[in-house]
Formats: sequence, structure tokens, C-alpha cells
Amino acid sequence: MRYLKNILMLMAGCLSLVSCEDKLTETPNSDYTEDEFFSDPDNVEMGILGIYNVLPSLYGDYGMAFFASDDTWYAAPGVSDSGRRDISGYTLTTSNKYVENTWLYTYQGLERANYMIARIEGMDEYGGNANLHKLVAEAKFLRALFSFNLVLYWGDVPYKTTSTDTYGEAYLPRTSREEIYDQIIEDLTDAEEGMDWATASSSPERATQGAARALKMRVLLQRAGYSLQMDGQLKCPEDNLRQEYFTAVIEEWEAFEANGYHRLYTTADGVSSGFDDEGRTIGNYEALFRTFSYGTLNSKESLFEVAFYTVDGSTGARGYWGTYNGSYVDAPSIQTTETSNYMGRANANFRVVPEWKGYFEADDERRDVMVCTYRYVWNSDIYNHEKQEQTATRSWYPGKWRREWMPLGYKDPNITDVNYCMLRYADVILMAAEAYNEIGETSMAWTLLNEVRDRANATAVYSLQDYRTYQSLPDLPFFNGGTAQDNFRTALYWERGFELAFEGMRRYDLLRWGILRDALVMTGNNTVANTEGSTRAYLAGDNFQTGKHELFPIPLDEIQANPLLENTNNPNY
Repeated sequence: MRYLKNILMLMAGCLSLVSCEDKLTETPNSDYTEDEFFSDPDNVEMGILGIYNVLPSLYGDYGMAFFASDDTWYAAPGVSDSGRRDISGYTLTTSNKYVENTWLYTYQGLERANYMIARIEGMDEYGGNANLHKLVAEAKFLRALFSFNLVLYWGDVPYKTTSTDTYGEAYLPRTSREEIYDQIIEDLTDAEEGMDWATASSSPERATQGAARALKMRVLLQRAGYSLQMDGQLKCPEDNLRQEYFTAVIEEWEAFEANGYHRLYTTADGVSSGFDDEGRTIGNYEALFRTFSYGTLNSKESLFEVAFYTVDGSTGARGYWGTYNGSYVDAPSIQTTETSNYMGRANANFRVVPEWKGYFEADDERRDVMVCTYRYVWNSDIYNHEKQEQTATRSWYPGKWRREWMPLGYKDPNITDVNYCMLRYADVILMAAEAYNEIGETSMAWTLLNEVRDRANATAVYSLQDYRTYQSLPDLPFFNGGTAQDNFRTALYWERGFELAFEGMRRYDLLRWGILRDALVMTGNNTVANTEGSTRAYLAGDNFQTGKHELFPIPLDEIQANPLLENTNNPNY
């Protein structure tokens, strides 16, 4: 159940082998020289796991701040922290530490992938060794993932696909994002051709063909949409190119359909009980997120997960899913010998925009998973946690990962072993629906959208009029062209929010649709989070600047150190 988590704990000794700094300045902290390491194909998998080992640093504490959008904000707004609060509220500067660390870890992952690909392909055994080919395919998937994050967060950036062997290679000028996109597509094509499809015995903690195809779909949709260019203008590709990208998305979807293994998770897939502790029936959607919190791996819906695991709470891949972005849980003063009987702490740093709860159809199971309206306080009289409803809606929490769904017995009250599911099949379905709509096959788009709604017990809909009949939704200041395609875009705006909230895509959906600022302003002007208390809580719409905040700043240290960046940051930083 914890394949990659356990192996990663054994990897510290070999990770320096794929570090540029270690190669340049130190004797590798390993039992192997480089030549010795790559002389044995059995050693190579350790190096691949060294690439994976960067992911927890990117998608733990740092990643959550990069995901904040029209559905969340960070607690205690208005107080600068040079970190996630400033990112969430769009008050960040070029010295933001979270942006700086994300930049560094992303390039570290890219360097490790470049290094391993080149060294494996240079091995004498490579030509006839099928396993080595699969490992290169896996490394190319990871290189594509790091490369995509560079484009997504910063646009045109210094970039190369060779490892750094000399000081002079460390600094590069910007590369056009279109060139980087071309490399990403090439890498993902190689990855999907070189990796097998998942099976029931697969772990989603390791990439498979389905993960590569799903990531390619996401990349193609993002490339087809709007992005901030270096001239400060928000632009999207010409229509003929966009149609090529949408058609390519559908080709990937057809491959999923032909394979037939992946599907939406239901309670029949392994929930031990159909009822919670209060006797309430557990629905299919809630069951899925209970498995994520509990640590159960299922490769049918979950295509790729970032693994978090620590033996003692301090070493290894420390996780914060369900503590920083879950409902609040008190940290009681219990004895260390008693931790196996109680939940750990959940600091609950993020808040959900409360209006989302009212947007759902009444019977939609996703509503009460997305929005958690209670917290757990410690009751010393009963010597246990006690559920407490939150009457102030601005104190509601994201609810997809919860301490109450996790195993008891925390190693550190702030740490969890909950994975981050980066790619899941429901997103694949909705991405395919979007692509069908954009090529004019809107009836097929509604059919696919209903597959996702059906799992959540939401009513099937086949037009925007139907959609509005079952959900209480405000009017949008965009997608009002009156065409069938625009009508579906409106429905998809809501449906992707209902299905995928807090999972990392929302901000970038809004960006590629060209409506990021409009959505943030609309939310800020209409949420009770800005009227319920004495101060405004949701500040993203107040502070967002068009032509600036669609991208993050390149860290100031990098601008100063790299002369080929010519002292020029991203627009308006």
C-alpha cells in the first residue's frame, strides 16, 4: 500500500548522485562512483526515485499556496508573511520565500531528470534492456512535469534538457514557452509509448501510461488558452493551433477509452463500511476522499500521486495535506503514549469561500465534501475531541482531507502521510468534455460531463437551462455569447469547481480561459467573507493586477545572479 513511500525513506544515501552541486564540488555521498553506479542496471531505479524525491517539497506546504483561487483564501489576510499568505492575496514580491523555494526545487527536479535520462541512455546495456527504456520513459514524464510547472508559474524561463556539468552552463537566457511546450509534448509522447498502462497491482505513486496521457491533456489545454506574455499582454494561440490542441486532447481520451482500465471510484471499490460514525451513508465521492485521507492506494481513478511519508514525523517526506488545508482540529495536551488514540492537530490555514456550498444541487454529494462547516475542539471533561459547528461562514474549511478520516496515532501532531493526487480520472473526463465542446461536438461534451455528475448523485443535464434548474448559480460576467459552446463553458466553469476544488487546477483553469481576474473580483465582491466580520477576508480580487499576477515573479536572487536575464523580471514586477 505504501510502495514508493517506503522506498524513498531508503534513498537519502544515493540522492546526491544526481545533484549538480554534488557532482561539481563534492565527492558523492554514496557507496558508488558515477561509473560504478551506471555500470549496473539494477542501480538505476534508485536514481529515478531520486527524481521523485523532489516532488514532496513542491507539492507539500508550498504547492497549496500556488493553488488558491476563487474557492479559497489564506487565513489572517492582510498580514504580510513573505510566503503563502502573500501569494494567496496577490501581495507577493520578488523576494517571496515560497516562490523562491518552488523555483529552486523545480529546477532541482529538472536537473535530476536531465541527468538520469542522459546517463541511462548512455549505458552499454540500454539498447536491449526493456526495463531501462521504461525508466527513461518515467524520467521523461517527470521532466515534462517540472517543465510544465516552469511555464505555468513563470512563462518564458531559462531552460535546457542537458545536465549541468560546468559552472558556465548554470546560467541561461529565457527560452520561449512555446519551445518548452514542444519539449514537454515530445517527452510525454515518449513517456506514454515507453510506459505500461496501470493495472490493479500498480501504485499511483509511480507514473504509468495513463498519467502521461492525462498530463499531456492538461498541457494541451493550457497551451490552447491564454497566458501572460513578456510584453504584458494576455494572449492565446491562433484558432487553427487551438483546434489542433483540442483534437490532440481527444486523441488521448480515445486512448483511455480503448484501454478501459481507468474509471471513477465508487464505494464498491473497497470502502469497508457504507456508513460513518454517525450512521450516515457514505457516498461514492466522499468514499474516494476518505481513501486518500486514510492512505489507501487505488489506481483506477487515481492516475498519479505525490507520496508523503515519514517514520518519525521529522525525517522523510513530511506531509501537510489535511492539516493546513483541512478542518481545524485542536492539539490537546495528551501524553506521548496516548497518541494512538487521538487525532493529530490540523492548523486549518486555508478557508473555503462559503458561497460554494450554496451553489451545489441539494443532493450533490460533493457539496459536503468540498465545504466543511465544523471543527474539532478538545473537551477536557470527556478527555477527547468534540465536533463543533462553525456558525460564522467565513470560518468554514476546505473539506476534502480531514484528520477524522486518517488513521489515529500521529508521529508529529502537524504532519500527515496523506498523498497529493495530482491526476485523477474525473479530471480526464472533464478535460475531454472541454475539448469536444471546443471542436463543436457539444452534445458529446454534455454526455461526458454527466458521467462525473452521475457519480456524485447530481441530476443529468443537457443544456445550460437544465443546469441552472438544479443549481442556484449567480450570473457570470463572461461566457455570455449565447452560443451552445459558450453555454457549455458556463456549465464547465461550475462543474470543474464542484468536482476538482482545491486539487491544484482551478487558478490555471481560470487563467487559460482568460477570466482569472474577473472571477477573483466577482468572488471578492459577492462573498460574505468580506462583510461578515470587521475586515475583508478574501483579498485576491482587491489586489490582482492584470498583466502582472497571471505569472509569478522570478526570484530576485536569480535575477541578480543570472546576467543573461538582463535584470528583467516578469511583467510589472
